Amino acid sequence: MLLSTQTDNVFAKCGIDEGLKIFAAAGYDALDYSMFGMTNDDHFLNNCDVEAFAKELRGKAEVLGLVFNQAHAPFPCWRNGDEAYNAKMPARVANAIRIAGILGAKSIVVHPIAYIKPGDAQKAFNFDFYRSIEPVALEYGTKIALENMWGYDNRRGYIMPNVCSFGRDLCEYYDELANPAAYTVCLDLGHCGLVGEEPDEAIRVLGHDRLGALHIHDNNYKADSHTVPYDPSGRMNWDNITRALGEIDYQGDFTYEADNFLGRIPASEIQTGVNYMAALGRRLMAKIDAARPKK
Repeated sequence: MLLSTQTDNVFAKCGIDEGLKIFAAAGYDALDYSMFGMTNDDHFLNNCDVEAFAKELRGKAEVLGLVFNQAHAPFPCWRNGDEAYNAKMPARVANAIRIAGILGAKSIVVHPIAYIKPGDAQKAFNFDFYRSIEPVALEYGTKIALENMWGYDNRRGYIMPNVCSFGRDLCEYYDELANPAAYTVCLDLGHCGLVGEEPDEAIRVLGHDRLGALHIHDNNYKADSHTVPYDPSGRMNWDNITRALGEIDYQGDFTYEADNFLGRIPASEIQTGVNYMAALGRRLMAKIDAARPKK
């Protein structure tokens, strides 16, 4: 199991070259490369030779002893009623997959789409979308990771289930897509409680064979806080979570998506925050390993 974290906040605050040094100094094994900004027309990844960029970035990381284990495609990759946006996003998602593959990432999270029509229509829309980008993933040797999502009811002002919100939904999508060479599941632990499912329950529903990746962060079951485990505002049960991961003999990596914790830290002190997250991650990884079946 590799210790990994997303790059979004640190790269934005400190730049890519300095950010890589910060992660390496903290003792991370791997990184989850964030490409959220590709939704913006002027983002550099939309205006460069992506293959040359990815090769250069991979080389810089390898010099420091880092690899890229995961990546994050731009989000959202589709918006209800925004035809101009929807017309340009498929090519950008495909480019993100190419970048992930060249970086050597085992998987790239491509979020399911909260299509305006629920149920079977939503599933059919998503399957068409995923099938359209599946050849790129296969060509570049990285898996498309399905993630559990949540929605928001603006009228009543609260979070509610949406697309792939529960472990059983992820199972259904993964099983029906039926191509383990092209797909895996990334369980976002923080999203589980927001829709009323305990993360350890979702872990057990997915089991050893489907669950290939994680997004690890804490919250209070009311807001998608994306903060570090054991944050004073967090209420998630990390003993239950680590035990469940061990008991299914989870074979993926430990990947943080807790950048909001770092968002409160000035750039001059970011190394301290990154060091803390890395040390805590190692302790949680040890708890997972301790709960694995005895061989």
